[in-house]
Amino acid sequence: MKLLRALSVAASAAVLSTVPLTGQTAPASAAGSFVVSESQFNQLFPSRNAFYTYRGLVDSLSAYPNFAATGDTATRRREAAALLANVSHETGGLKFVVEQNTANYPHYCDTSQSYGCPAGQAAYYGRGPLQLSWNFNYKAAGDALHLDLLHNPNLVQNDPAVSWKTALWFWNTQTGAGRMTSHDAIVNNKGFGETIRTINGALECDGRNPGQRDDRINLYKRFVGVLGTDVGGGNLSC
Repeated sequence: MKLLRALSVAASAAVLSTVPLTGQTAPASAAGSFVVSESQFNQLFPSRNAFYTYRGLVDSLSAYPNFAATGDTATRRREAAALLANVSHETGGLKFVVEQNTANYPHYCDTSQSYGCPAGQAAYYGRGPLQLSWNFNYKAAGDALHLDLLHNPNLVQNDPAVSWKTALWFWNTQTGAGRMTSHDAIVNNKGFGETIRTINGALECDGRNPGQRDDRINLYKRFVGVLGTDVGGGNLSC
């Protein structure tokens, strides 16, 4: 999903707001209200890296309380499944905390940005559940989360809650290579395919890399089953 990073709104350093959403919203971080239990999380990611804790995920929810807390129960479960399916695809089932191809690391410094790459040219490689990459994305995510990720990008690989928060930042506020945020795609019944388009549409939609696209879809089908719902309406594919 490296191309999508370059397609993100690089210049925005302000806190980004989501489009008004339909349905009722309750804080997902409230005790017992998150639609994914710890046992379900363990079932979805049986071989995950110990860094990716359930507690880290739950602790991150306060940053974006609309996540998995908008609409009816089925919609909430679909949104959780949709994020976690994409996360599983990006990280090999939550096994990878950082990008494995170290040769790519120096490529994610956009020197055209006025703030440059203060942590080093090779410091903005993919980290976390959605592999946050590029200096401009670290700055935008950090500004939204009130963290200095531009100067300290290692927070994303050292703090489980921060790591999950960066994934929620992208999911809830960025349109990436798509036409809407992934959050809006699910809660407005546009289909799982729109989340693929947002995350990596330039590489996986419209007939490109069907194996990668289908892996995301198959994971989503399995994950909604574990969470006790169905795939919902809209297009599964892109």
